[in-house]
Amino acid sequence: MTTTPHPQRIWLTGATSGIGRALAERLLDDGHRVALSARSAEKLEALTEGHDNALAVPLDITDRGAVTAAGQQIMEAFGGLELALLNAGTCEYLDARDFDVDLVERVFAPNFHGALYTIEAALPLLRQARDHDGSRPLLAATSSASAYVALPRAEAYGASKAALSYFMESLRLDLAAEDIGVSVIHPGFVKTPLTERNDFPMPMRVSVDTAVEAILKGLEKRDLDIHFPKRFTYLVKLMGILPPGLRWRLGRRMTRDRDNRAAGDET
Repeated sequence: MTTTPHPQRIWLTGATSGIGRALAERLLDDGHRVALSARSAEKLEALTEGHDNALAVPLDITDRGAVTAAGQQIMEAFGGLELALLNAGTCEYLDARDFDVDLVERVFAPNFHGALYTIEAALPLLRQARDHDGSRPLLAATSSASAYVALPRAEAYGASKAALSYFMESLRLDLAAEDIGVSVIHPGFVKTPLTERNDFPMPMRVSVDTAVEAILKGLEKRDLDIHFPKRFTYLVKLMGILPPGLRWRLGRRMTRDRDNRAAGDET
């Protein structure tokens, strides 16, 4: 384990898979004190084994009471937080021909409401660190590049991430007077178990290690918008500010109906 000259107290959710797991391993190896949350107590135990700077906090972030209790547990163990990193989330894609509100609610539960519960529990810990240790605490959340522009089949996932981004950016304005920073992370496609389930092309997909480097560098600089890979996210941002008619035409090119019709015309 390498020791950073300025170790932080950190709460990381979604810590046992994909970007979250890679972040957890890196933060622990760098010597930070890290409270790690995920649903699987068994996976958390394996992740924290051999790390006396780790605190396993098994948690379903869609359970508000459990999140509140987790915050209290971390307060007792750490006495405050310099960084709360909200990374837990899920993804399902909607087929509009079989409109499924239950699917939308399943996606919003962790991606948006779970994030709200975690913010509610984390803010007192961030304030504690600021007031008692002179820290400049930071609240960060993993959104998605899909929050920049509407995409086919992303009604649930994209909307949940857009809601999270908007909420965090608005909260940033109100927390500025308290000297609590807010960063929003907008990844493009990253090679994780979650994206392995995708059944469509994922342009410019990057490795988990590349994602972790970009996130940690952005957090260190307290960037407002941590987005990567930039050659992809700038294109998505550009799509998001195009006139509605042009956005619609570009979006239609990505829909499955169009792809299916094109394939049928070729046979």
